[in-house]
Amino acid sequence: MVQGAQASGTETGRPALLQAVFDAMRVPDLRFRILFTLSMLVIYRFAANVPVPGVNRDALAAAFDNNALLGFFDLFSGGALRNLSIAALGVYPYITSSIIMQIMTTVIPSLKELSQEGEFGRQKINQYTHYLTVPIAFLQGWGQLTFLQSGIGGTHGSAIQGVGLGAGQIIPTLAILISFTAGTMFLVWLGELITEKGIGNGLSLIIFGGIVSTLPSVVGQGWLLRDQSFELFTLVALGLTIVYLIVYFNEAQRRIPVQYGRSVFRGGRMYKQAGATHVPLRVNSAGMIPLIFAFSLLILPPTIASYFVDPASTAFVPRAAAFLVNNFNPASGFYWLFVFFLVFIFTFGYTLVVFNQQNLAENLQKNGGFIPGIRPGRPTNDYLMRVMLRITWGGALFLGFIAVVPWFTGLVTDLPSTTSILSSTSLLIMVGVALDTMRQLESQLLMRNYEGFLR
Repeated sequence: MVQGAQASGTETGRPALLQAVFDAMRVPDLRFRILFTLSMLVIYRFAANVPVPGVNRDALAAAFDNNALLGFFDLFSGGALRNLSIAALGVYPYITSSIIMQIMTTVIPSLKELSQEGEFGRQKINQYTHYLTVPIAFLQGWGQLTFLQSGIGGTHGSAIQGVGLGAGQIIPTLAILISFTAGTMFLVWLGELITEKGIGNGLSLIIFGGIVSTLPSVVGQGWLLRDQSFELFTLVALGLTIVYLIVYFNEAQRRIPVQYGRSVFRGGRMYKQAGATHVPLRVNSAGMIPLIFAFSLLILPPTIASYFVDPASTAFVPRAAAFLVNNFNPASGFYWLFVFFLVFIFTFGYTLVVFNQQNLAENLQKNGGFIPGIRPGRPTNDYLMRVMLRITWGGALFLGFIAVVPWFTGLVTDLPSTTSILSSTSLLIMVGVALDTMRQLESQLLMRNYEGFLR
C-alpha cells in the first residue's frame, strides 16, 4: 500500500479539498486517471466544434435568438447544437435508450432474468442498449433537422439546407444523420473509457463538461447586468441557495437498521453472532431523470403543432395547434405548471422502477439479513416500499421546485435572460456529478491510506 501524506489540510496550510488533489497527483496511477479523464473531456470539446455540412450559420444564429427551447437544448449540449456539430445530440440518445431498457427489464420476464445473471447479464443488456441507441439517435437527429429547416431562422431563411426525402436530398440528409449518430456513439465510447480508466462516471462527466463549457458565456451575461445590481445580487443569492438545497437533498437518506445472523466455528463448537448495519434509502433516488423526461415530453407537442399552425384559418386543428405553440413554451406560466406536475409524477414512477430492480428484500433474505420487527420476504418488501414512497414525497417536491426555479426567478428579478443564466437543472447535474466524482476520488485516496476531503 502506498504510504504518504497523512497530514490534513489544516496542517499543511491548504484546504482539505485542494490538499486531496495534491495527494492524488502524487500517486502515479491516480495521476494517470485524472489526466486521462481531462484529456477525454478535451477531445469531447474538439468534437463539439466539428460542424456537419450544409449549415446556414446566419439562420442558425437567428434561430437560437428567437427560440428559447433551442437555447435550453444547447445548454446541455455544451454549445454543440448551436454549432450543429457532430456532437449536437450529446449522449442523450444513449440515456433515453438506457431508460427504455430499465423499464423493459421490469416488464419483460426474459430481460429480468437476464439482468439477474451477474456480469454476463449486465454486459448483454448494455449491448442491447447500444443497439437501441442507434435508431433513437437517427430519430432525434431527424427531428432536429426538420425543426431547424422549418424556417425558424426568420429573415435569414432555413438554418440547414438541402435536407429532406426528395430527389437530391436523401444523400445529404443521410450524411448528416450518420454524422449525428456517429458523434453520439463516439461520445458514449469516450464516456465508457472515462468510467473504465479515469475518475467518475464517464457519461455524467461528458454532460458535466458540456454544461461547464457554457459558464464563460454565463459570466459574460452577468457582467452585462452589472448595472442592475439588485437583480444580479438576487440571482446570485438564489443560485447559492439552490446549490445548498441540491447538496442537502442529494445526500439526504433514511437509514433502515438491518441485522445479520451468522455462525462462527471456534474450538470445535458453533457460536451464533449478530452484526448490525443499515440500508440507506435516498430521498432523491431518481436523480435528474424526471426532469429530462418532463422537458422532453413537453417539447414534443409544440414541435408537432408548429407544422399545423395557420393564422388565417379558423378551423379547430389550426386553432388547437396555435394554443399549444403559445402555451407550451418557457414564456408561459401554463408550461411551468405542467413541468412541475410531470416532474412530480415521473419522480415517483422512476423511483418505483429503480426500487423494484434492486430487490432489496430478496437480497437481504439471501444474505441472512432482516429488519428488526419485520418478517423477511414479502413483509420486508412492503415495509421498504412504504418508507420509500413516504420519503419520495420530499424528493418529488424538491425536483419539482428545481424545475420551475427559472420561471420563478424571472418573476422575482424581471431579467429576460434569467432562464439561460440560471438553469437549476444544469446546477443539479453539475453538483450531482461533482459530488459523485469527489466520492470516487475519496475512496481511491482512502484505499491508499491518504486522508480524504469528505467528512
